Amino acid sequence: MTTPTLLWLRRDLRLDDHPALYAALGRRGPVIPVFILDPETEALGAAHRWRLAESLDSLGKALEGLGSRLVLRRGDALETLRALAQETGATGVRWSRLYDRAARARDEKVKAALKEDGLDVRSCNGSLIFEPWEVETQAGGFYKVYSPFARAARALEIPEPLSPVGAIPAPDEWPASDALSDWALGADMRRGAAVLARHAAVGEEAARDRLDAFLEDKAEAYKAERDRLDLDACSGLSENLAYGEISPRRIWQATRDRGPDGKGSEHFLSEVLWREFAYHLVHHTPRIETGNWREEWDAFPWRDDNADAEAWRRGMTGVDLVDAAMREVYVTGRMHNRARMLVASYLTKHLMTHWRVGEAWFRDVLTDWDPASNAMGWQWTAGSGPDAAPFFRIFNPDGQAEKFDAEARYRDHWLKGKGAEEFYAAIPKSWGIDAQTRRPAEPIMPLKPGRERALEAYEALKAA
Repeated sequence: MTTPTLLWLRRDLRLDDHPALYAALGRRGPVIPVFILDPETEALGAAHRWRLAESLDSLGKALEGLGSRLVLRRGDALETLRALAQETGATGVRWSRLYDRAARARDEKVKAALKEDGLDVRSCNGSLIFEPWEVETQAGGFYKVYSPFARAARALEIPEPLSPVGAIPAPDEWPASDALSDWALGADMRRGAAVLARHAAVGEEAARDRLDAFLEDKAEAYKAERDRLDLDACSGLSENLAYGEISPRRIWQATRDRGPDGKGSEHFLSEVLWREFAYHLVHHTPRIETGNWREEWDAFPWRDDNADAEAWRRGMTGVDLVDAAMREVYVTGRMHNRARMLVASYLTKHLMTHWRVGEAWFRDVLTDWDPASNAMGWQWTAGSGPDAAPFFRIFNPDGQAEKFDAEARYRDHWLKGKGAEEFYAAIPKSWGIDAQTRRPAEPIMPLKPGRERALEAYEALKAA
């Protein structure tokens, strides 16, 4: 037996198709899986931290079934890994790469320092199908538009997923571990945690069941029905991808193995590639996470946080579809993608509020929060991002409701039905909203005047 290897887990909480785990096993010694609650992780949103705890609990049980354990430690990542190496005699560390700015800064520091300490350190691709630098233009640069990116990506060879791990060699003595309950990762959710729990599908097994059910029952009609707010036509896998409970490579392979069945599966795979494109851009232009990707938009007269934005957060705008969607996200931790575009458009265009205000709220309330997809989605809708929707594409929520929720089932569920009851049970009592609270009889910003105001501001920006 060689010396132990530390497997530093982050957003790769699974045993299937796990290159970093295979790399750790390749050293032919004991493997010690560890998750570190470092400052970068503690800074995540409230709903995301709650859901993270659920995923860690699920993975811990799966590891125990293989005779292994998940070691939990709280503190600075570098110092914690150094301490564990000293305690266990580990001479190697493996992890899956991350690509957002904060994670890259941390990981580069950790890798350099551990190598100086003499440790065998290696990071692997465990989050994406393609590394962000692997899909290149003919000139050797990066893509700024999705369609040519997708064509180039589809032309590349996609490796087969790795098989699930069936055994993990354990050390003679396990290092001490924190208790997951002591971290209280869900504390900030307060009473909303119990409501969120009804809508979560946690862990690797649940993710595979979701994928199988989607491919069996929904994939064929996906292209035609995916925008329908009143149907359960999507995969729901964004939640599981956010914690690495399933790999995009596994999703791709399983979808391909079903064989051609019309446009549905191909359109679904295009959405998988959209996520890849978001990380492609985050890697090459990290400013997209916090600032306008198109720098000329720095002069646009967006407002900072304001009372209208607070009404938007609470689902009290008086626009039925917007308010229904904002209730959906607070109850379930997710929101239909069509609804995400509509609420983002209303905030950034009708309410003239900076996309960063909405991005921050989604970061706090989404259980499927993803740093690249969230930033990319907000800037796409706002008009300030790469490959963005033209600014004059200002969604009309009422028109969208007629098209994608014709019988008002979605709106009624969240404004009058069971969804409304869950919303009242989940929100902070300090909001002072309950079943007797009336939403505004008229929109806080009517649709036509709001559209005209936004277009005037846009024309002024172009003129300037």
